[in-house]
Amino acid sequence: MTRYAMVVDLRRCVGCQTCTAACKHTNATPPGVQWRWVLDVEAGEFPDVTRSFVPVGCQHCDEPPCETVCPTTATKKRADGLVTIDYDLCIGCAYCSVACPYNARYKVTRDTPAYGEGKMANEVKRTDPARIGVATKCTFCSDRIDYGHAHGLVPGVDPDATPACANACIASALTFGDIDDPDSKASRLLRENEHFRMHEELGTGPGFFYLWEKKQ
Repeated sequence: MTRYAMVVDLRRCVGCQTCTAACKHTNATPPGVQWRWVLDVEAGEFPDVTRSFVPVGCQHCDEPPCETVCPTTATKKRADGLVTIDYDLCIGCAYCSVACPYNARYKVTRDTPAYGEGKMANEVKRTDPARIGVATKCTFCSDRIDYGHAHGLVPGVDPDATPACANACIASALTFGDIDDPDSKASRLLRENEHFRMHEELGTGPGFFYLWEKKQ
């Protein structure tokens, strides 16, 4: 079996937003839509204050609540763990947006350039008319993953088969891989480090793991 997931090392993330920019560029999402973003979290009281940067987005859950509420079966969890949307089936009802506890769904109603009146080169190449009037979200760059499988590349290892955010991270804070493969880097990081998942108490089984300390 294969279970793709993202492992985020909170000790390495510097909040540079390179993953945000890479996602924006790769997917040509319109203004107001960002599938990968970074939370800036401050904790404690002066003078004992800490600051952490937390990349977030669609969690690609084991039990995605967005899938169960979809009336048209447009949202599907693939066998490899990726949660995708079939835009041909989506009717734009936004039930999935309401059900998602991670605020990771967006409905786009018009094709708007990111800057100015004209589209940039990446928007001309990457904008998908099928994503207008429907729910959209991070897919862990499923097109790159599928390309890798078709060309003998290893997702999470070969850049062309790795999500754009993880591929672009300047601090190597994002690691994508198959956590069912004990030899993958993602699995090794989870074995060696303490980690948590967001809103795990809801039973969604998020596919985003956050590292915060070496195991003793």
